Amino acid sequence: MNQKISTIPAAIGAAFEGGIYAGIIRGADGQPDAHVVLLPGDAKDVTFEQAQAFAQTACGELPTRREQSLLFANLKEEFQGTWYWSGEQHASLPSNAWRQHFDDGYQYDGRKSFEGRARAVRRFPI
Repeated sequence: MNQKISTIPAAIGAAFEGGIYAGIIRGADGQPDAHVVLLPGDAKDVTFEQAQAFAQTACGELPTRREQSLLFANLKEEFQGTWYWSGEQHASLPSNAWRQHFDDGYQYDGRKSFEGRARAVRRFPI
């Protein structure tokens, strides 16, 4: 979901492009920097695969670990005090994926079969 935008969001936490503006994330691995928008809706009691499907249905993607850190810093109040799936699988444990805890800010990996929550984001390259 990488679309260009012509206007810059007014402020972090402001309504923007169908969601809530979370801020700018620096591009990694040759990707451009991007504006990150938290989309409405929250899935609960979903596995990693179900979380991915939820995000696609919302016309977005699961956030990366770095984006989840940004969301924790800037929009923590938009989340329940529990953990949410990221879109990143664990590099050396293919049965695991990363998750962000929105109560204490830590990131841990967990089995993809575990049931947690999910939110979707949309990115707009700068």
